[in-house]
Amino acid sequence: MGLLEDKVVLVNGGTQGVGAAVARAAAREGATVAVTGRRPEPGEALVTELTEAGAKAMYVRADLADAQQARGSVARVIEAYGRVDCLVNSAGLTSRGTLLDTTPELFDAHIAINLKGPFFAMQAAVADMVARKAPGTIVNIITSSEHGGQPFLAPYVAAKAGLAGLTRNAAHAHRWDRIRINGLNIGWTATEGEDATQRTFHGAGDDWRERAAERLPMGKLGRPDEIADFVVLLLSDRSGVVTGSVIDWDQNVLGGLD
Repeated sequence: MGLLEDKVVLVNGGTQGVGAAVARAAAREGATVAVTGRRPEPGEALVTELTEAGAKAMYVRADLADAQQARGSVARVIEAYGRVDCLVNSAGLTSRGTLLDTTPELFDAHIAINLKGPFFAMQAAVADMVARKAPGTIVNIITSSEHGGQPFLAPYVAAKAGLAGLTRNAAHAHRWDRIRINGLNIGWTATEGEDATQRTFHGAGDDWRERAAERLPMGKLGRPDEIADFVVLLLSDRSGVVTGSVIDWDQNVLGGLD
């Protein structure tokens, strides 16, 4: 049996990058998987890949910046499979802005995707777990930048730091419901979204990954499949009673100075 055998796992923002890697890892571990995203093409392609490999899977089109769609994604999965056992919030917006140049519109966009969407998806998933008197697990994909981050990440850091606080608050509130809620502060990771960000905002060329790897202690960027394995562990019973933890999944050490 796999770590998530017979579990229903919803991965919000699961059509690419870290989310898609989590969906693949969860399916390999025996889960029924649902993924959400705004674009049907990658979502449906991933579902085809998972089902051809023998898993049960579905795609739900949803814009997680909309609270009603965030809650609705949970409702769709419950309608299809009867419950949600595990929720992963991996959707994220990483567009740049400093304290001085961030517009209210950019700030609101970051709050909507990086904080409000996870909040209301968690609300709906936890309500389902409580109504069934069933245990469950949630993992929020956060960022190591929530500790402070670069000056050009001001609205991103504000929203993700809020998600870290929400993770702890919700974990405390629902520990007696046997609902475990944890977060992962991921570091610099080689994803499709990061590639677009580096090219759009930093003028990076085709060799940016190699150049970045040369500046990192382990000689490489983090990989989505590595993060996915860690997320599956946190979702599973193998992580024991751990709840309310926001774990730094990074190769730089917070507080360490050279």
